[in-house]
Amino acid sequence: MAELDYWIWFSALRLRPAARRALLERYGGARELFQAPPGEVPGLTEREREALGQRELSQAAGIVRRCAEEGVDILTLHDPAYPERLAAIPDAPPVLYLKGHLPAVDLEPLIAVVGPRRWTPSGEKMAVKLAGGIAAGGAIVVTGLAAGVDGIAAHAALRAGGRVIGVLGCPINQVYPKQHAALYADVAATGALLSEYPPDAVCTADCFPARNRIMAGLSLGVLVVEAPARSGALITAHRALDYGRDVFAVPGNADAEASRGCLRLLKEGASLAEEAWDVLEGYASRFPGKLDRETARRIPQEPPPEPKNPEPPAEIKAGEDPVWNERTVFRLRERTKRRKALDAAAQTAKLEELSAQQLAILAVLEQEQMHIDDIVERSALPAATVASELTMLQIKGCVTQHPGKRFSLNVKRP
Repeated sequence: MAELDYWIWFSALRLRPAARRALLERYGGARELFQAPPGEVPGLTEREREALGQRELSQAAGIVRRCAEEGVDILTLHDPAYPERLAAIPDAPPVLYLKGHLPAVDLEPLIAVVGPRRWTPSGEKMAVKLAGGIAAGGAIVVTGLAAGVDGIAAHAALRAGGRVIGVLGCPINQVYPKQHAALYADVAATGALLSEYPPDAVCTADCFPARNRIMAGLSLGVLVVEAPARSGALITAHRALDYGRDVFAVPGNADAEASRGCLRLLKEGASLAEEAWDVLEGYASRFPGKLDRETARRIPQEPPPEPKNPEPPAEIKAGEDPVWNERTVFRLRERTKRRKALDAAAQTAKLEELSAQQLAILAVLEQEQMHIDDIVERSALPAATVASELTMLQIKGCVTQHPGKRFSLNVKRP
């Protein structure tokens, strides 16, 4: 029997992730486990022992044949092409089914972009801006290719000339939703489609949340574009936290249901993302020459509506250039003085709206980047309070968050 048959048999067993790990550590591989005499294996449940007793490979051989017919490649945990980043998570799938070309994942910056199936116009705009910018900036976008933000992000990344890895919650030869058939084909042509489910497998609703762990495991970070309080995007974010990955979230209207999940993540310490470079900046030194700030900002955008031509000032006739005399310079100076006075008044009004805790944080912050632990130490406030108040200060425009949980001051010290 081929080695693949044993791995497919092993992947089909209904075992807990901890049990899978224990068996592989004990026997070394799927073939060795299959050939080992049945016996007591410590730590297994009765149901798991019964599953191990089923030593039948005909179904696995059939799956190998179907993959050959469908042009599907098969990767196992012991395959050199299996991403080490994914293999390191405790519940890595023993087998991956692949369409397209999987890049050298461990040598590339991968960012998962997730959001709800029911999106808002703001969520769509940010998904296009961020996913397109991440792809244009040199990273690979990971998405579930579901309806909604997942599909929008994939389209945007492809339009920006980037690569996409689509992680499916259905069999590798099935398109879901059906309207994404062309998108699936484009992703497979330029990147890769991945699934832990073989061709023609019968999947349930549980299969879709399960694929979120693969998205988080492949990626360096997970960007949540939009998420209500209960959302599959939050499952991916929490998986990422479990695996030690970075989590980014787009701030939204505090009163909007579609933003509740993102705001909660920000309160819990996620990094705020307003543009693609907010996500990519922290990985630039890790992948020298692969990530570029300027290209991350040059993404395809819909052309804005033509603005109305303003009426020329009374002192400048239409079609003539302004005369830069002393009177003109005086007017410019006066405008500058008024603008500075308005800016100072706006800052005063902004500071008056802040709480005592927020003012205490601003009092210790510097213009240079400061780690959150130093802010906690200098302010003598609880860490949870500092994290929560920093999020509110970001939303109000008083501070800026940088990669590595570092913050800098945006306003004059109160």
